[in-house]
Amino acid sequence: MAVGASEDTEAAGNRYAGTRDGEGWVDDRYEYRPVRIDADVSRLTASVRLAIQAEFSGWELSRLRLYPGGVRKIVLRRRLGHSQGLLPEPTF
Repeated sequence: MAVGASEDTEAAGNRYAGTRDGEGWVDDRYEYRPVRIDADVSRLTASVRLAIQAEFSGWELSRLRLYPGGVRKIVLRRRLGHSQGLLPEPTF
């Protein structure tokens, strides 16, 4: 097996491989969207932004990680087939 082929197989098995902030992925039930919130954004402001996305676009919190330095990396999800909400896609 060629070196490039094993890397492709490895990336295909990892649904997070190659994703950047703002690029989502889909599985059989949900659509996912990674979001990054910088350290200079307060906890209250971050929670309000996420609540607005949940209320008007159907997103829910799948995962939240707080890194040293205060950066938050969040994965939002919503069920497939959900009609487009009243807000555009999250682009914090």
